[in-house]
Amino acid sequence: MLFVADSAKDKIAELRTTENMPDDYFVRVSVISGGCSGLSYKMDFDNESQPNDQIFEDNGVKVVTDLKSFLYLCNTTLEFSGGLQGNGFYFNNPNAARECGCGESFAV
Repeated sequence: MLFVADSAKDKIAELRTTENMPDDYFVRVSVISGGCSGLSYKMDFDNESQPNDQIFEDNGVKVVTDLKSFLYLCNTTLEFSGGLQGNGFYFNNPNAARECGCGESFAV
């Protein structure tokens, strides 16, 4: 399962409204190679499903990921921070053994 915190839900709703995004768009998250620790997160809006997509809905937000990424993201919570220390979406991932100092990448 992938989870969506209230903070992320609110920001996603704001972005959807600001961008006048159609209802068929969902949040796509994935894990890609790169970053200081070896793996990085990627997040976009999408409206096209792929054959091996894993589909979740939490807190009223549809989140989709590919099967390979789900192995790294299982039980992860998508969150949003608007504070001075970090403004943006971030992943609270219990599977990450370590993260880089900037929080942009991780290792398992």
